[in-house]
Amino acid sequence: MEGIVYLVGAGPGDPGCLTLRGRECLGRAQVVVYDHLANADLLGLAPASAERVFAGKHGTGRHLLEQGEINALLVRHAREGRTVVRLKGGDPFLFGRGGEEAEALRSAGLRFEVVPGVSAAIAVPAFAGIPVTHRDWVSGVTVLTGHEAGERSRVDWERVARAGNTIVLLMGVTQMRSNLARLLVAGLPGDTPAAAIRWGGTPRQRTVVATAADVADVVEREGLRPPVTLVVGPTVALRERIDWFERRPLFGRRVVVTRARAQAGRMSELLREQGAWVVEVPAIEIAPPDSSAPLDAALDRIESYDWVVFTSVNGVERFVAALDARGLDLRALHRARLAAIGPETARSLERLHLRPEIVPRDHRAEGLLDAFRGLDLAGRRFLLPRAAGAREILPEQLAAAGALVDEVVTYRSRRPPGSVEILRAALDEAPVDAVAFTSSSTVRGFLALLDEADPERGRERIGDAAVACIGPVTAATAVEAGLRVAVSADPYTVPSLVEAISRHFGAEAGATRATRVVRGEES
Repeated sequence: MEGIVYLVGAGPGDPGCLTLRGRECLGRAQVVVYDHLANADLLGLAPASAERVFAGKHGTGRHLLEQGEINALLVRHAREGRTVVRLKGGDPFLFGRGGEEAEALRSAGLRFEVVPGVSAAIAVPAFAGIPVTHRDWVSGVTVLTGHEAGERSRVDWERVARAGNTIVLLMGVTQMRSNLARLLVAGLPGDTPAAAIRWGGTPRQRTVVATAADVADVVEREGLRPPVTLVVGPTVALRERIDWFERRPLFGRRVVVTRARAQAGRMSELLREQGAWVVEVPAIEIAPPDSSAPLDAALDRIESYDWVVFTSVNGVERFVAALDARGLDLRALHRARLAAIGPETARSLERLHLRPEIVPRDHRAEGLLDAFRGLDLAGRRFLLPRAAGAREILPEQLAAAGALVDEVVTYRSRRPPGSVEILRAALDEAPVDAVAFTSSSTVRGFLALLDEADPERGRERIGDAAVACIGPVTAATAVEAGLRVAVSADPYTVPSLVEAISRHFGAEAGATRATRVVRGEES
């Protein structure tokens, strides 16, 4: 079978900038060769079986693989008949050396496809609130590589300086001072607004604004390291009015999401929309029960139940999976009335065209009990498919009201492999601003991970983080474990929890935290 290499532009940092075609290619990849500037979150779009190869290409000049080695790697995998994605930051043909890789593949007689990406030259200024063109200010843009320097430079600096365009220098830190000096000598006014943007399009984005004459001093003083994009031109002044990315309520806040990996996506997406730097540390993963016999027995007599009460989305999904495994379908529930503990559990039923009759306002066991209080429960048969170790108040109180209750375990929580290493790396990388818990099991699981990741200082290292809990039961578990709960959701849903975290950190503009605007000697 003939292999193929897809040269895919990953965009500037925000995973949402990946093109639809890029996503398709990653979905079929057998090998992904990726760079330092390609957002690592995109690797999750490739099949779990795909080989992932980090090629390095760091902006400071430290390369894990040299370009010739990368070319040879792509050729070798393609000759072996594999589908290869070469994932590159920005666009592969704009200072991405994708042209060299395409030449090597063509010389080897191999198939390849170029998947253009959103260039950092346009996107990073946009994320910083700087349009590179504006009909009232400037009608063109000149894009240069910041590596041009000395006798090797092929740039006509005088023409660039006098063109009147916005100037964008990519990879511009190491030669920034000399490149700016050439522009100034060539006639660029020293008071031309300039901005340096580090890690553009990510929650780590940091922007400093100065002038062409002093921006290099400011970058050095502020300690900005690669990757940095330099923008020089009059439209930089518009940032004060249209900065948006860094003004989101959670911009730059580092939030740990402890949900099971399969369920973390929606919460992580909502947090990222608010500007958060999301770190997924699965504290639990959902596993089958130790024995399926009790659930199988309940399904064999499913038509005998008057009520089936679901207390989680996982309970719904595992229950339906067990129906499938037994050769049954949703018609088996035709006699039973359904109850759901909250709106998310109700929605998971409604997606199956099952409408619960009871969804309490108080999304916990106590709320369900209140909802049942006006009904005659004597002799009614209840099935409770739920997690191992769930609270006993619901089956106990239903039984006390005369109901005949069968409680069956449909799933259990266990510790996922690799989470200790993920947490240890996250703690070493940067401070944590918040930790979000969506169940008591995530609290217990996370603290066990924390104690193993750093037995001596683990609790201390999250001491300043805001503990956010989805509801009072989860909050009570956190308090019992010695945590100070700062955020609680009401209602007890994931969207409400994200809103509560945003409110906790306030409407403070992200730019206040992440930007320093410099005028001459003042900062």
